[in-house]
Amino acid sequence: MTCELDVQVVPRASKAGVAGTRNGSVLVRLAAAPVDGAANAELVQTLARALGLPRRAIAITAGATSRRKRVRIEGLVRDEAFRKLGLGA
Repeated sequence: MTCELDVQVVPRASKAGVAGTRNGSVLVRLAAAPVDGAANAELVQTLARALGLPRRAIAITAGATSRRKRVRIEGLVRDEAFRKLGLGA
């Protein structure tokens, strides 16, 4: 089971976490600045924690240097990932 999600990140937020959806993408706020991969690492950690998966199950497949990213999630189907993120299906 694998799914891919479009994610839009907001770096330098006061608190990290999933904040809903925006323009069809999952909106994730990150406390880290987009420097030296810190925001990408926090994105993977935040999604892994929210989904109850190990960090190795989350991979950024596109947009590593952009606010809009594509993330592959191993072990879940799309509807289950959305449910665990509190977004419905």
